[in-house]
Amino acid sequence: MRIASINPASGKVIKTFAQLTDTEVENKLNEAQRAFEQYRNFPIAQRAKWLNKVAQILEHNRDRFGKTITLEMGKTLKAAIAEIDKCALGCRYYAERASQFLADVPVPTDAGRSFIRFQPLGAVLAVMPWNFPFWQVFRFAAPTLMAGNVVLLKHATNVPQSALTIEEIFREAGFPEGVFQTLLITAEKVKDVLEDERVKAATLTGSESAGASLASIAGKNIKKTVLELGGSDPFIVLESADLESAVSTAVTARMSNNGQSCIAAKRLIVVEAIADEFEQCLVRKFEALKVGDPMHPETDLGPLATSDILQTLDHQVQTCIQKGAKVLTGGQPLSDCPGNFYLPTILTDIPPGTPADNEEFFGPVALFYRVKGIDEAISLANRTPFGLGASAWTKDDGERERLVQELEAGAVFINGMVRSDPRLPFGGIKRSGYGRELGVQGIHEFVNIKTVWVK
Repeated sequence: MRIASINPASGKVIKTFAQLTDTEVENKLNEAQRAFEQYRNFPIAQRAKWLNKVAQILEHNRDRFGKTITLEMGKTLKAAIAEIDKCALGCRYYAERASQFLADVPVPTDAGRSFIRFQPLGAVLAVMPWNFPFWQVFRFAAPTLMAGNVVLLKHATNVPQSALTIEEIFREAGFPEGVFQTLLITAEKVKDVLEDERVKAATLTGSESAGASLASIAGKNIKKTVLELGGSDPFIVLESADLESAVSTAVTARMSNNGQSCIAAKRLIVVEAIADEFEQCLVRKFEALKVGDPMHPETDLGPLATSDILQTLDHQVQTCIQKGAKVLTGGQPLSDCPGNFYLPTILTDIPPGTPADNEEFFGPVALFYRVKGIDEAISLANRTPFGLGASAWTKDDGERERLVQELEAGAVFINGMVRSDPRLPFGGIKRSGYGRELGVQGIHEFVNIKTVWVK
C-alpha cells in the first residue's frame, strides 16, 4: 500500500509515497536514540539558533509551503499562508523564551539548596492531523525540541508532502540528523512504535477514538501522553452583546479552515431577545460566502479534505433533518463541480436525539439554538461530552464572570473567537483530551521535572 496525496478540490492524485518498511522504521528509531544522546547536551542558545533559522525558512518560503497545504487538504491559499506565518511566530516565541521557561526554579526548604530542574525525556512520538498540517506540528515541535527532546512525526496519511517538507525544513535549519524525523506509516503501525522502549512519550491531536487508542497503548507501557481531541464549541450571545461584531465573528469562527477546526464555533447559542436579528444576519452572511477553488484569492470556502469527511458530514446533517431540524440555508454538498465541496449550512430547531447532541460536525455547518437567558445558555453549552473552547459575548461584568467560572472548557474567550496563541496554554477537558500545548505549560509537558535537594 502506498500513501497518497490527493487534491480535494479535484479528486486527482498528486503524488504517492511508499510506506516505511519495518526495517526502515527500526533504523529511524535507532537514529532518534543516537540523536537524543547528542542533542540533549547542546545548550539552549544553540537550539534557539536553529529554531530561529526554521522561522526564517518558513517566512522566506511562505507562498510555496502554503501552496503545498492547499493542494493537500483544501484550505484557501490565504489561510494556508497565514498558517505558515503562525508557525514562524511560534518558533520565534520558544526560541526567545525557552531559557526562561527551562531555568532552574529555587525552592526554599530545610536544605542548603533545593531547586527544580527540567530535563528532556528522549524521543517523543507525535501523531498529527491534516487540518492544520504545519501548525499542529510546529506548536508541538518548537517547545519539545527546545526542551532537548527529539521528535518522531507520524502525520495524517493524506498530507505526506507536508510531513516530508517539515522534516526538510528542520534539516535545512541545521538541526542534527535524527532530531526531527517523519515516519510515513499508517495508523496500524503506531502501536509498534509507541511500545518501543526508545520512545518515551507521545502526543496526539485527532479524533476521540484515535486518542483513546493511543492513550490505552501508552498507559499499558507507562508513558506520558498529551491528547487534543474533538470539540463542539459553544458560541454564546447574550442580549447586551455587540450584535454586529458577534455575527461577523461567528461566521469567521465557524468557517475558518473550511469549517474543519476543533475550536470552530459549532453551536451558536443566542438569547431569544436578539435571536431573530442574529439569525437573519447570519443567513445573509453565510449565503454571501464564495465557495470554490481554494487557490483563488476571492474564495472564502474551499473543499473538505477528503470524500469520507464530506460523506460523514452530510450524513450527520441529513440525520438531523430527518429527525426534525430545520435548514435555514445549505444542507447539502455542492454537486455541480468536482471535489469535496459542501454548502455553508445552518440548522435550527434541532430536537434531542440527533448527532448534534454528542458528535463533532467537522465542516461548514452551524447549529443554531435559541435560549431564554444566561442560565439556559450555560446549561446547553455544557451539555456535551466535549470541553475544548467556548466563546461568549456580553458587556455585563456579572455575566462575564459567570461565563468564565461556569463554562466547562479548556479556554473561554469573552467577546472574541477561540484561537490558539503561543503565549497561552491550549487544550481541553472531558472528551476533548488532557494536557496542554503552548505557553510555558506546553514546554513542561515532555520533561522530567526533577527535584534537587542539596545539604
